[in-house]
Amino acid sequence: MFRRALRLSAAPASLVVLLLAACSQPVAPSQATRPTVSDEQMLSSIRAAGEKEKSVIDVNPLRDPGVAALQDAAEGDLRVGKYSDAATKLDQALKISPNSPDLLQDRAEVAIRLKDYANAEQLAHRSWDLGPKLGPLCARNWQTIAELRRHAGDDAGAANASKSVAQCHVEGMQRY
Repeated sequence: MFRRALRLSAAPASLVVLLLAACSQPVAPSQATRPTVSDEQMLSSIRAAGEKEKSVIDVNPLRDPGVAALQDAAEGDLRVGKYSDAATKLDQALKISPNSPDLLQDRAEVAIRLKDYANAEQLAHRSWDLGPKLGPLCARNWQTIAELRRHAGDDAGAANASKSVAQCHVEGMQRY
């Protein structure tokens, strides 16, 4: 009987030891989190891509005076942080000139400020489809797409878009 009691009491003790050992196991490291890029950092990269693009091609279409006034007013709203007001003005300008690649890209950048990332990517794609496919606007289009793909966790899509930024550049002819 003594042996039987000892055996029964040993079982719960070993169970307690196992439970305590399990509690002292190191916690598995959590999945690595992606570094987050702020909207302002994304927009800085987009603007930088357009500014550094010094290709021989830079298409600047003539602007409708009504559209130009709305664009200028939207820029003023952006300077003071009125992003939804800027979006409204650019949307009005797009009603006047719906196929304007520069307006579409400007609206995409405002969509990023409004955290409307899916719309921003669609607008950048549409801008590229309608645009010159070369020069600063092209570089801004593809950099926008690259930033948004990276933000969505699509590293392959971001890499492809980044390659497309370089294809926006056209060297000028060497003149001797």
